Amino acid sequence: MLELRPNCECCDRDLPPESRDAVICTFECTYCADCADTKLGGLCPNCGGELVRRPVRPADKLAKYPASSKRVLKAEGCGPLKAA
Repeated sequence: MLELRPNCECCDRDLPPESRDAVICTFECTYCADCADTKLGGLCPNCGGELVRRPVRPADKLAKYPASSKRVLKAEGCGPLKAA
């Protein structure tokens, strides 16, 4: 089950569970759509995976399976994926 993390790892923008501006990779790294488009080029800087819109959990399921409250933030900031 998705954690539904509460913020963008780049800019720390709040991304509530119902947000349609949240994007994730397959490891659930979470970003706002603006950072994903303008800073990351649609790729996760952690794994290089594609960033896609995070699904919205229905309200009745959210009550039973709440979103995560743990905030994750890249201390060094966020930039494009670096080539190896």
